[in-house]
Amino acid sequence: MIITGGKQEQKWQKESHHSGLLRLTYESKPMAIDFSATMRKVDLNALKEDHNMRTRAAVAVEAGKPLEIMDVNLDGPREGEVLVEMKATGICHTDEFTLSGADPEGLFPAILGHEGAGVVVDVGPGVTTLKKGDHVIPLYTPECRECEYCLNPKTNLCQSIRSTQGQGLMPDGTSRFSTLDGDPILHYMGCSTFANHSVVPEIALAKVREDAPFEKICYIGCGVTTGIGAVINTAKVEIGSRAIVFGLGGIGLNVIQGLRLAGADQIVGVDINPSKVEMATRFGMTDFVNPTEVDGDLVAYLVALTKGGADYTFDATGNVGVMRTALEAAHKGWGESIIIGVAPAGAEISTRPFQLVTGRSWRGTAFGGARGRTDVPKIVDWYMDGKIEIDPMITHTMGLDDINKGFDLMHSGESIRSVVIY
Repeated sequence: MIITGGKQEQKWQKESHHSGLLRLTYESKPMAIDFSATMRKVDLNALKEDHNMRTRAAVAVEAGKPLEIMDVNLDGPREGEVLVEMKATGICHTDEFTLSGADPEGLFPAILGHEGAGVVVDVGPGVTTLKKGDHVIPLYTPECRECEYCLNPKTNLCQSIRSTQGQGLMPDGTSRFSTLDGDPILHYMGCSTFANHSVVPEIALAKVREDAPFEKICYIGCGVTTGIGAVINTAKVEIGSRAIVFGLGGIGLNVIQGLRLAGADQIVGVDINPSKVEMATRFGMTDFVNPTEVDGDLVAYLVALTKGGADYTFDATGNVGVMRTALEAAHKGWGESIIIGVAPAGAEISTRPFQLVTGRSWRGTAFGGARGRTDVPKIVDWYMDGKIEIDPMITHTMGLDDINKGFDLMHSGESIRSVVIY
């Protein structure tokens, strides 16, 4: 059985017709995963045996097609794994990106979803930090606390299970999901929250307080943490800072409330949709700029508005042109621009080296720089203590059978976040 997809490689290029222009190029290359050649030499026949239960799931059978709701087989947890009953899951743009076929690392068939919350049903051998009945949030960025990356305070990008996670497999190189006919179904980002039950590595689960509502805190599994964490963990914004946020969707709103939490004095929101002003203002935005209404150069306008440029700028659009604008709107000498948005495969970012030589810096962030098992419970506490808001961003809820409506709402721009409640 061959599962096809792709992966990205990146390289720096300097092109003669763009004198002095620095480009970071992402190239998509075909990738095939042969289950017979995985790192553990998995026997496919083993995937068809010993099914412990059936569960309901929304399966991405192929790219560009709606999810199919069906019963699937689910094996129980093995060494270091945990069986979780999902209670709620958000529908994220990353899920849509993969389902659309635009994701070069997308693999099918798979059970998508990475923004969930649920209850531990069972634990496999060797699990020591979780027990039956614990409330948890799955983590697409795990925290093993042992690998080179976890031991380095400069990053949150745990690599202990990255190779198998990227192949849609559990750490032992196999899948716990299969069709009722016994054909393997892949996991997604180590989470697969579009199933009523899922098996997740222990190191990819954050234990959270039991009084927190699942249908709200599931959003902390991605969007909330990504936005707030970009401010608190990656940029480390100081009290009194001036900041610009490009893109006022769910991520942008969470960046804004992260800036408010950090004590920023000026928070400028940039978006072409004026209907987002009310919500962004509620979350802490002090100024709104619609680029279509600015006469002349947008960068010059933003630099003047922030009295010389922003101390911090954040891109939450995934648009490489906006990323450049965000960098150039950062203050000369010390301004930092943080890239959060995911650009299309093959897209490039570019700027004149002069922008960097004169003191601006460009940085990226994943999962808001958060160490999931450590930081996610704290963010749940912030929500429960009223320090941050989530409820206004959950604009639609639905059952699993209606999950495709959530994607329709996303495409039409009607939702900030749709949540499936099991």
